[in-house]
Amino acid sequence: MKQPRVTKCLLACLLIAGWHSTQAQSDRWQQRVKYVMDIDMDVATHRFSGKQKLQYTNNSPDTLFKVFYHLYWNAFQPNSMMDVRSRELGKTVLFRDKNGNERRDWDGRVTDRISKLQPDQIGYQKILSLKKDGVNQEYNVIGTILEVPLARPILPHTTATFDMEFEAQVPVQIRRSGRNNAEGVDYSMAQWYPKMCEYDYEGWHPTPYIAREFYGVWGDFDVKIAINKKFVVAATGYLQNPNQIGYGYEMAGTKVLRPAGDKLTWHFVAPNVHDFVWAADPDYKHITQQVDGFVAHFFYIENETTKDTWPQLAKMIPDAYKYIKAHYGPYPYKSYSFIQGGDGGMEYPMATLIMGNGKIEGLYGLAAHEWMHTWYQGMLGTNESLYPWMDEGFTTFAENNVVYHTLDSLRSPSPQSGSYNGYFSLVRSGYEEPLSTHSDHYNSNYGYSLSAYSKGAVFLEQLGYIIGAPARDRGLLRYYWEWRFKHPNVNDFVRVMEKESGLQLDWYKQYFVYSTKHIDYGIDSAFENNGKTIVRLHRIDNMPMPIDLLITGKDGKKVMHYVPMSLMFGSKPNEDNSIPRVVHDYWPWTNRTYDVEVDMPLSGIAEIEIDPSERMADMDRSNNVMKK
Repeated sequence: MKQPRVTKCLLACLLIAGWHSTQAQSDRWQQRVKYVMDIDMDVATHRFSGKQKLQYTNNSPDTLFKVFYHLYWNAFQPNSMMDVRSRELGKTVLFRDKNGNERRDWDGRVTDRISKLQPDQIGYQKILSLKKDGVNQEYNVIGTILEVPLARPILPHTTATFDMEFEAQVPVQIRRSGRNNAEGVDYSMAQWYPKMCEYDYEGWHPTPYIAREFYGVWGDFDVKIAINKKFVVAATGYLQNPNQIGYGYEMAGTKVLRPAGDKLTWHFVAPNVHDFVWAADPDYKHITQQVDGFVAHFFYIENETTKDTWPQLAKMIPDAYKYIKAHYGPYPYKSYSFIQGGDGGMEYPMATLIMGNGKIEGLYGLAAHEWMHTWYQGMLGTNESLYPWMDEGFTTFAENNVVYHTLDSLRSPSPQSGSYNGYFSLVRSGYEEPLSTHSDHYNSNYGYSLSAYSKGAVFLEQLGYIIGAPARDRGLLRYYWEWRFKHPNVNDFVRVMEKESGLQLDWYKQYFVYSTKHIDYGIDSAFENNGKTIVRLHRIDNMPMPIDLLITGKDGKKVMHYVPMSLMFGSKPNEDNSIPRVVHDYWPWTNRTYDVEVDMPLSGIAEIEIDPSERMADMDRSNNVMKK
């Protein structure tokens, strides 16, 4: 018969196609940009004029009939979408503190401040002219988005050149970027230029600037900033004219020869990044620290606190990097800048803006968090609007581990305990929404923050419980090497972890990312049968999990009983070889109860405990322990 032969041939073809599909996943096409920008800053008016040449390479199979740019600073105007949304969320009273004061659901840095801005305080980015390949283009400004219907489309696998002239006014510091922040930094220049929106396999992403974070096209930046020569500039990238600039950039022993005039032009280049930030202040002190393979730069305004804390921070970075490199992968650039500025902490490629007047413990924790963003969104460029938890949650997880292992004074009982507590608070508050919610579409700031930061970190720590921490840690490094300088999504990450662990994890994604179902297991009962103990476990809530069940005998001996969950189609390895482990049959996810047979009489047992490592996000641990 020919049927079996045809079937085998077809099967072989499908297997080969599937293999090629898997191999190509991390090679998805990506658009590419090359920015050349020149800006001339007037520090008296807080305005600047700019010229931008953008080479845009369409690596997609699609013909593009329009393009979109972000005009972020238009958000800082009365009645903007950011303003309206902030005031709307502020109507919600989350709770009252012990003094009876209302805690409203708005960002305390924003509140209703935008609605009160005067014309000389607002931010704006105005397009003066725009050409594509030398031809003038029509365009529409829709709040923080510039829509450009193209006179001639961009064909697949071709490059178009856009020439733009624009002008901008720096807003007062409200959120991420602005002038005159709370610590006296003159300019925190984030989101300062018209930025091409990302186009990927899902189409265009012209996300209005409401509150949350970003998604950018990979490319190269060449930026010249002309500003009053009294100002020190810190930025993404590498300064190309250090010996004309000085201010700590010059080569050792070199005499700085600044050109005549009232302004200096700072020339930076940054390869293979998806954004560019800079900051400027006449009082910046600039120090450097050599780290393994790169130079860390530190820019801060010196006062009685910072004169001690910032040099101390610089000395702590090499030890932190040893841990980071081993667990999350190497830093690939030749420099990184920690810059005092902004309104809290905000990450950008090769640099971060952080508030800098706090004590060393807080400063170090903040610096560690923002630096880890270089991995989680800086290099592993997820769409932060769609996957904020893969940005903030993964970063929080890594920050907690870095601080725990490098700073004894901040060591907690568990590096992730704060994240678990945050997640439990979120669930009990009633404000929880699925992690899959678009970052700007959460119904509350409170729900967004605890979801993205806390639940996102719990996702990774709990993943270590499911597949074993060693497999999870290997998977994080594999994720780094397979997806750096690309745009991974949740499916890409889960697939990496499936490959590394050999376990099926789609169920975990569906339950913990796409739903708000919770975990609660308990010990229902324990009884003796024919000289053995039967421990009946009960799944009280609706999310199924594998179970670690530790039995401690009255003689002090411990045995781990492991119950895999049916949807995993496998078992995690033993994580602690010092304790014997018994692997039981699968617990079908449809079943509420499961009986574990222990080869010991009930009278010989001192304690029975579910999840002794406390990595399972069990909402009620009071029923997880039974003492005999």
